[in-house]
Amino acid sequence: MTWVAVFETGSVSAASLRLGLSHAAVSQRIKLLEEIFGTLLLDRASRPARPTAAGERLYDHATSMLRSADHMMEGVRRISRSKRQIVRLGCTDSVAAAGGPTIIRALSSTAHQVRLWSGSTEQLERELEQRQLDIAITAAEGLFTEGIRRVELFSEPYVAALPASGNWDSLGTLTELARCLPLIRYSARSRIGKSIEAYLNGNGDTAERTCEFDTTEPLLGMVSTGMGFAITTPLCIWQVRHHIPNLKIVPLTAFRRMGVGYTALSRTFYLSYRESEFEPLINELHSLIKQTFSRQVNRDVVTALSFGKEDAISVAS
Repeated sequence: MTWVAVFETGSVSAASLRLGLSHAAVSQRIKLLEEIFGTLLLDRASRPARPTAAGERLYDHATSMLRSADHMMEGVRRISRSKRQIVRLGCTDSVAAAGGPTIIRALSSTAHQVRLWSGSTEQLERELEQRQLDIAITAAEGLFTEGIRRVELFSEPYVAALPASGNWDSLGTLTELARCLPLIRYSARSRIGKSIEAYLNGNGDTAERTCEFDTTEPLLGMVSTGMGFAITTPLCIWQVRHHIPNLKIVPLTAFRRMGVGYTALSRTFYLSYRESEFEPLINELHSLIKQTFSRQVNRDVVTALSFGKEDAISVAS
């Protein structure tokens, strides 16, 4: 465990924080491992110290052994008890706000304790890999991590959120809109911010960088007061729905360049978990989430955002 922590965190200091040990204790354990194997595991001449080839090989073997041990423990647990003591579930903030209560009720029949953590996709996926979470619901499209399985749940489109007080009967390009109304951005370090930036670049749109936020509340707060516009998603808007009366929501396909409508942009959510663990629970949770978001949540979001007949959420078949 010690060497795995050092390898994954990139430093002895970070590993000591993860393990709850002192820096000296972790260093001593690494030196003991080097004595046992008769080779250096860390190249201390580099700054920061980097794993040697032997260290990389040890990490591969160690993680394989840990996975095997986890599978063995999970098999024993399935036999020894039918109801888990604790299930740790992570959801993005927008999913937790929309479907959290329903998901918690479903898990309560399977676990004595349910711990729901919310955060960004990057944070939750990292915590799942580090075994701080058992299950995660994130927009982890395109990610591949050994030992982690992802099952598609649903997709939602990106939309433009504009101040309700403006006249938006005729929309040109996003660049033209940004010249008269600043684009309020999600932080470039977030997955949603990166997706929006790639979409703008792909369409040849440019917008001056003014304000950037990690969360939806301040972003749509500025839009609702007429200080700019934003590109976001229905679930993000639903998360801070007290702003909806002051917003005008339009699909990105309403924007046009030389008479041609923009292409749609969407994000997809996945149920992520470690292979060979929680299989019965995953099947139940997968079905429940699809039903919840295809019926209740989709109906509420469509009505609140005045989407008409356009579906905000598309559930995987």
